[in-house]
Amino acid sequence: MGNTLVLGIGNTLLKDEGVGVHVVACLRQRKSLPGDITLLDGGNLSFSLLADIEEHQKLIVIDAAQLNQAPGSIVCMENEQMDSFLGSARRSVHEVSLLDLMDMSRLSGCLPQRRALFGIQPEQVDWGEQPTRKVQDAIGATADQIVQLLETWAEQDSSPPREHTA
Repeated sequence: MGNTLVLGIGNTLLKDEGVGVHVVACLRQRKSLPGDITLLDGGNLSFSLLADIEEHQKLIVIDAAQLNQAPGSIVCMENEQMDSFLGSARRSVHEVSLLDLMDMSRLSGCLPQRRALFGIQPEQVDWGEQPTRKVQDAIGATADQIVQLLETWAEQDSSPPREHTA
């Protein structure tokens, strides 16, 4: 079982919709990442990704998301905040939704202990292989934030447990 799966999702033929895949490609270019990391281009999502999710203790997902913010805005949601966001009325343009995959993982008892969703506000979801300038600018910034989160998780994992006194 691997430690952390970093999953970029999106359709790279639809401009900003493919931003998750572009962030994973950016992370692949980095010389080193903290911890035992698997980088995966999840494309348009499918049920076949369930096995990858269940094989990891931690999950980071990157996707274009309707955040009602300025294009290129980045929001990181962890654990219950991520679950709540996915459970809201958000519609997915993918074959299956991330919520479907999380629910199936939860039902099988294999939901990653730690999980985070990096949502990036798209400007345009239309035919085109390159993200808009504002979303393109968010790719490196998102990769930086993911590395920071991975480092934080690694530090938390290596910290000795706190003793409780009565």
